[in-house]
Amino acid sequence: MKKDFFKACILGFLFSALSLGVQAQPSPPPPPDDPSMNGTNGPVGGGSAPIGSGLGILLGLGLVYGATKVIRKNSEKVISKNSEEE
Repeated sequence: MKKDFFKACILGFLFSALSLGVQAQPSPPPPPDDPSMNGTNGPVGGGSAPIGSGLGILLGLGLVYGATKVIRKNSEKVISKNSEEE
C-alpha cells in the first residue's frame, strides 16, 4: 500500500515538473491601435452584447430540467407504493 502511494507521488511530481516547461510561454503582443479611437485602444469585450435573452433561455431550460427530475422522482414513488399495495 505504501509502495503504491509512494509511486503515485513520484509520478505526480515527475509529470508536474515536466509540464512546467510547456507552460512557460511569452506574453502576447499588444493589440494594434484603433484609428477611430484617436490612436488609443478601443473598448474591451462585447460592449453592448445582449445577455438578457440568453439568461432567460438558460433559466427556462434549468426550470424544465428540474421539473422533469421532480416528476420522475414522484412517479417512482407512486409506482413503488402501487407495487407494495398489491
